[in-house]
Amino acid sequence: MDTSKSTTDSDADPDDGTSVQAERATHRGGWRRWAMDTRPLRRPAFRRLWSSTIVTAVGSQLTAVAVPKQIYDITGSSAWVGYASLAGLLPLVVFALWGGAIADSMDRRKLLLVTNAGIAVTSLLFWIQAVTGLGSVLVLMVLLALQQAFFGLNSPARNASIARLVPADELPAANALGSTVMQTGLVAGPLLAGALIPVIGLAELYLIDAVALCVTVWAVFRLPSLPPLGASASRRAGWREVAAGFRYISGHKVLLLSFLADIIAMVFGMPRALFPQLAAETYAPYGEGLALGLLFAAIPVGAVAGGLLSGTFSRARRHGLMVIAAVVAWGAAITGFGLSTSLWVAVAFLAAAGVADMVSMVFRGAILLSAATDEMRGRMQGVFTVVVAGGPRLADVLHGTAGAALGARTAVVGGGLLVIAAMLVLAAVTPALRRYGT
Repeated sequence: MDTSKSTTDSDADPDDGTSVQAERATHRGGWRRWAMDTRPLRRPAFRRLWSSTIVTAVGSQLTAVAVPKQIYDITGSSAWVGYASLAGLLPLVVFALWGGAIADSMDRRKLLLVTNAGIAVTSLLFWIQAVTGLGSVLVLMVLLALQQAFFGLNSPARNASIARLVPADELPAANALGSTVMQTGLVAGPLLAGALIPVIGLAELYLIDAVALCVTVWAVFRLPSLPPLGASASRRAGWREVAAGFRYISGHKVLLLSFLADIIAMVFGMPRALFPQLAAETYAPYGEGLALGLLFAAIPVGAVAGGLLSGTFSRARRHGLMVIAAVVAWGAAITGFGLSTSLWVAVAFLAAAGVADMVSMVFRGAILLSAATDEMRGRMQGVFTVVVAGGPRLADVLHGTAGAALGARTAVVGGGLLVIAAMLVLAAVTPALRRYGT
């Protein structure tokens, strides 16, 4: 008996009055076939989890803007801003891996309550140090490390819970809903922070985030209990369990390949470290500030657009082929961006890359939730968090070095072509990913 499937079907809220079979048979005509698939929102438990994400997606970005701004105000050095980013990476990696093991051994709702409360308290501590004028970079870095540790514990439990709240055929749609909200936060949060700082001051951004997180805690409190299933109930969350998660990945090729696909796309093809150089050199005639802002906003904007139109792809059953196609499309769009001398054409290519990234995120997430058993989903999501967070940081080093040695545009084009070549080779030699579907 497939334990994970039976649990998914039973834990999805049955009180919505609509059977899965009836939903599959529902015909969506006209523009509705293109629009985002909102079936998961009919299920109250998923709707609560998703609504809490809306609040934190914007609120977390207020803190993400405030911390580097405060560090730069104190030190006057961009280097210290970079050091602070690295200070948050190690706790994120360690606690995401450990948090995945914890999520597989305890009630995920309780873990979400504890970690969301921890993040809220951390935001409150950020506010206290700001309003008291402490002016300590060390304190800021410690608080950032603490915040990322809580986030590392929270993210695997949150993502692993989705498969217990919606049926398997709605997983791509559920991932599209969540990813769209997060990408919207990446656009709206910084814009809101930029507008609020001159009006209310930097310190209050932390307080707004802390208050918003209280809403999240209430939404999570109203979720159903999500205890571990079967033998997982008596398992301890030690590093032996973390190692077991990696062994599980090595024994399930499609999971390993989904991680490799994201690593290929992000490490070879994420050129954000070169945006300042391109804004100052290639797109300087348009205004360096305007160019830089557009370059950073283009990928998230494209991802949001892809999410809003996810009805075009979220019902696809060949999840592996969709990942392959999305990564190749990402590489092609990045290559086009590197070849562009017009800022507006470059922004269009980056927006197209954002759409491809959304498709990739949706189906990689669906593969992780459907191919892994429930007792392993937390650990798989922990590894997923590390890959998603670590890949772009490795890309910053790779692209920054290549851009200094070869020129920014050459580095971008080379990276995009490497993505295409590496993904096609991976797809050719590993049929497991090509054939995977639901």
